[in-house]
Amino acid sequence: MPHSDIIIIGGGIVGATAACALGQAGVQVALVEARAPVPPEDQQPDPRVFAITRASERIFRSLGVWDTIHRQGAFAFSDMEVWDAGGDGVTHFDCADLGEPWLGHIIEPRFIQSALWQQLQSIESVSLYCPVRFQAITILDDRVEVDLDDAQQLTAALVIAADGARSPVRNTLGMATQRHDYRQSSLVALVKTAEPHRNTAWQRFLPGGPLAFLPMGGGWSSIVWTMPSNNIERLLTADKDVFHAELAVAFGHRLGGIVESGEREAWPLQRMHAEHYVAARAALIGDAAHAIHPLAGQGVNLGLLDATALAEVIVDAKQRGRDPGRLAVLRRYERWRRGDNLLMMMAMDGINQVFSNTRLPLNQARNLGLSLVNRSGTAKRLFMEHAMGLGGDLPKCAAACEENPSSD
Repeated sequence: MPHSDIIIIGGGIVGATAACALGQAGVQVALVEARAPVPPEDQQPDPRVFAITRASERIFRSLGVWDTIHRQGAFAFSDMEVWDAGGDGVTHFDCADLGEPWLGHIIEPRFIQSALWQQLQSIESVSLYCPVRFQAITILDDRVEVDLDDAQQLTAALVIAADGARSPVRNTLGMATQRHDYRQSSLVALVKTAEPHRNTAWQRFLPGGPLAFLPMGGGWSSIVWTMPSNNIERLLTADKDVFHAELAVAFGHRLGGIVESGEREAWPLQRMHAEHYVAARAALIGDAAHAIHPLAGQGVNLGLLDATALAEVIVDAKQRGRDPGRLAVLRRYERWRRGDNLLMMMAMDGINQVFSNTRLPLNQARNLGLSLVNRSGTAKRLFMEHAMGLGGDLPKCAAACEENPSSD
């Protein structure tokens, strides 16, 4: 029966990040993933991209995977512009005002996933079980046992669930969640505009939800168009010319017309938060612990902070000779991350509700607010520090690491 210090179930970006952080610290990790990895060059361009914050970039640098990610495809954006369709309020953010080389990077998931798995295969203390699924989890006083569908059984001090918002591990362990249906869906697609995107991330607030254009290479942008769910099917199946025309209108023709687009995808939006991130010999990270509104693109960044915060707690416990699966140890991680994630969730919900409200007094107030923020250097800095993931109590690898901006 193979024994490890930690079993991680779910080898996506968040689970693989946790495995890298733990493995590089000498912790014995068993990583269980249901799907075999596919080289990025064998995958189609993904219309759903991640806006990776500066904190997440630092995490990837500390793990030694940033250069590979950047070489495969990471597009740095230097500016961000936010405005309201219901008025003339606008806020513009420039990385130069913050003394940063860029605000963040737009990256396809396949490039991050590939770099992390490449790194995992070079870490001796990480054992990969893939493709294989777990069948059962048994929590005992001194260990956890995980049965796999290939008849293997693994044991460890702790099992970490990194298996997504529907998390079979969380459900198997009976860890309760709180949910809220936004009655909105997000449509994503790659589009090319008549005018260049100017290395700027754009977001326009519409009554039905925000519309974001995220800059990518070759003049392309990835759009995230959030709207009431009952509108989504029509736009998913609309003729390309119709879709281009409606998208250009919704975006206020900010970058001219839409001249080309790729496949469209959509998914319904729901807020989900686990009532507890930890139980005896079990912990949740990433989407297994929380699902957040996508308007600020913070979901994967919060998950990366979860992964590295939990890794830091585990490594510290082992260095002190403590059992990393004990509830008293794991509660430090829960106290660290659950409150911060909840604050971000509530902030996103509040922004979504305020900008989706068409009542005139609120419309005037939010446009005034956008204009005031645009004129206030202090307010801009506070907003952008949080948007870039540089505020709050960060894991050590997210707070600082050796950087070489000239390589980008």
